[in-house]
Amino acid sequence: MEGVSEDNNAIYVELAAENLSRALKTAQNARALKVKLTNKHFPCLTVSIELVSVSSSSRMVTHDIPVKVIPRKLWRNLQEPAVPDADVSIYLPVLKTMKSVVEKMKNISNQLIIEANLNGDLNLKIESELVCVTTHFKDLGNPPSASENESEDCSPEQMAEVQVDIRKFLQFLAGQQVNPTRGVCNIVSHKMVHFDLLHEDVSLQYFIPALS
Repeated sequence: MEGVSEDNNAIYVELAAENLSRALKTAQNARALKVKLTNKHFPCLTVSIELVSVSSSSRMVTHDIPVKVIPRKLWRNLQEPAVPDADVSIYLPVLKTMKSVVEKMKNISNQLIIEANLNGDLNLKIESELVCVTTHFKDLGNPPSASENESEDCSPEQMAEVQVDIRKFLQFLAGQQVNPTRGVCNIVSHKMVHFDLLHEDVSLQYFIPALS
């Protein structure tokens, strides 16, 4: 399937997230994964996964996920939101580790505080009337652009924080199924958090607004 034109080579589609999630679950130990838009009597997002067996031979698993092509007149409603300059950008720890931690935290609170600084420190914190629980991640590193945007009055130890719905954060952590090679967390204090999962030349972005 081709885009509108050579200059505007894009197609917007809508699909059920659970169908994509189900397909990607089989790709966790894949040798290769290919995603393409196809037309098999109806528009599909075809996910082809190359798996390696115990005998080192490979086999292909293909998922055809039905999609709905969105008319061009509606594209303006689906533009990527403008992201303010982040107060702190930091590399993420292993998503599977974070998910294990947050799964336990959700039994205590529906709200999660995410804190980070320019020293490579990231904290996940929940608070209730009875308890305060914090998990610390150290020496994660910061993208080069993070220090360039640092204010002269801002100490590297100073934390930027945002409070979000813990369920929405868990939805983001399901992104581990795409096996990202690197993840970045961009915090705009008390306004939003923007995540960017990178895998080769693919970028999966997720925005979570702050709770008021």
